[in-house]
Amino acid sequence: MRKLFGFFTVLVVLCFPEAALAQQPIRVNCGGPSYPDSRGQVWQADYGFSGGTAGSKSASIAGIPDPQLDQTSRVNNTSAIPLVYTFPVANGSYHVNLHFAEISSRFEQVGARVFNVKIQGTVVFKNLDIYATAGANLALIEGADIPVNSGSLNIEFENLVGYAKVDAIEILPLASSAPLLPLRFVYPDGTPVAGTLAYTISSSLVSFNGSVPLSNGQASCVLITSPSALGINAQFQVSLNLTDTAGRTLWRLTMGMNPAEVNLGAIQTSSLNVVIQKL
Repeated sequence: MRKLFGFFTVLVVLCFPEAALAQQPIRVNCGGPSYPDSRGQVWQADYGFSGGTAGSKSASIAGIPDPQLDQTSRVNNTSAIPLVYTFPVANGSYHVNLHFAEISSRFEQVGARVFNVKIQGTVVFKNLDIYATAGANLALIEGADIPVNSGSLNIEFENLVGYAKVDAIEILPLASSAPLLPLRFVYPDGTPVAGTLAYTISSSLVSFNGSVPLSNGQASCVLITSPSALGINAQFQVSLNLTDTAGRTLWRLTMGMNPAEVNLGAIQTSSLNVVIQKL
């Protein structure tokens, strides 16, 4: 029963709206040169930016197999010109990973460097404090799934206290060839639930969140068949929250998962029906 419950949880949270068909992943070593990582993936030399200044510092960084990615960065060192990255992409849905590490002694205290990150004009990470979240010389990856309807993906780093920075950017298209998972939420009388299914996934290195709006009680999602595709390689916690149109919580689930026990590669199709009690 426990294995079935865990399998159900992963099915729900590792799904996203249908994605771009031909877009290739984008990986940028912010403030630095081209870099081939330990997986054979090439991170391009810094590009796509407007504003900010490139910086680098040799440091021993834990928590990531490629610490070189966090030894260079682009810093928003002026309030007059914001730091914005813009990438032309095909319309669709993407998972964005942003890499950070606090390696400057000047900012190695809580509240010394605090900033907002906007993606597509919306604040996705608010009051981000790298040191408060991860400490010094430890890699931090913040991720979110983002829909794109304008042909470009924009990431802005807004200073609040000190200077915003980013060490590396990874943009992963969520392939439409992956298996689909229709989710359907209904009340006991069969009436479809109107609302939003939100999720948060976090581990010691990665955290991201998103939401899927219900249409006629249903959300059609794409399954991500391997957690490692999203950078999830360690024990992680999953939180799901279904709210109605009034913002009331109808259904909630939180549990821990081990990615080594997750294998969805053999799934071709699946569906899930959940009956929700009326408040």
